[in-house]
Amino acid sequence: MPHGDDLDARFDALVGQIDAEQRRRMRAAAKSGARAARRDPSDQRPSPVPGQDGPWAEPPRRGGRTWLAIAAITALIAAAGVAVTVRPDLLAGGGPVPEETMPVLAAPILAADPFAGSPAADYADGVKGFVMPEAKALGGLSKEDVAKGLERTRDLLAAAYLDEKTLLGGYPDAFVKALDQQQRGWFRDGLDDAEGPTRNLVNSLAPKTAELITDVIKVKGEVTLGTFEEDGWRGVEVTLNHLIVYALQRPGQPRTATRLVTHSSGRVHLYRDSDRLIVWVEELGASATPARCDVEDGFIHPYYEDSAPDEVVVSGPPSDPYVLEDEPGDGCEASQST
Repeated sequence: MPHGDDLDARFDALVGQIDAEQRRRMRAAAKSGARAARRDPSDQRPSPVPGQDGPWAEPPRRGGRTWLAIAAITALIAAAGVAVTVRPDLLAGGGPVPEETMPVLAAPILAADPFAGSPAADYADGVKGFVMPEAKALGGLSKEDVAKGLERTRDLLAAAYLDEKTLLGGYPDAFVKALDQQQRGWFRDGLDDAEGPTRNLVNSLAPKTAELITDVIKVKGEVTLGTFEEDGWRGVEVTLNHLIVYALQRPGQPRTATRLVTHSSGRVHLYRDSDRLIVWVEELGASATPARCDVEDGFIHPYYEDSAPDEVVVSGPPSDPYVLEDEPGDGCEASQST
């Protein structure tokens, strides 16, 4: 094991390799928006009415804005000695840490109120943040139908983003129940699909990577109404745009406490099939900050200050994750701290 003087010299030399600009880049983060495409007419999966084509939701991509490296340098102390983590290009074999078991020596970054000092402090608590517009007769639907459709849309959002079992990586029963009966099988069957997991439609933290440090979840957003006509269907299009903010930490490690900001967007179609009101998810998904971009399994993998470097390259200048008007994009984009 090296002597203390040798370690000090090596540490100082490594610190000198990281200038201010490199540290800024190392703190950059990335996001990937969630998108869903309409159903291809050749697709043989179920439609709203068996044997007919209609609106269809495809699984969106899960991505995240993630800090690509440690804020500056994190010293990891183990029984065998001291390991110093520095620039990503000096590390070998980065990649995800599935169970996030690495120790952290940094001081807690959150106060007693984990949202204090952030824009989320002024957001509504939980489902109160999913404010629906006033119902009105639109797109061939009655005011009563639109009101009922908006209520069910709110239930979908609550199931996707607030249900604790789903959020902590469990089976998303609540979302399955909230979906139209013709979409449930498709969603269930695709949860673990390697090519495009349908779990992307909900916020699920990868198992063993995080735990909530408060029951409060902050929500801000907007919902707008329009109309649609497509493939013989006519009705109301509900456009969704929300920020959902969680306070979390690595399991059992309070010093890793952080805020995870997710930006959700999507569209829901309301229409009638004879005597049945259809609430159809056309597009739904969210980007997450800070989260890994190099794991595409449908789960959100939170990124902590000392997480192993992300293998996906960040693009663009750092953006503010709390800006609702910014449209979630594809790929990994740089982000400011949450």
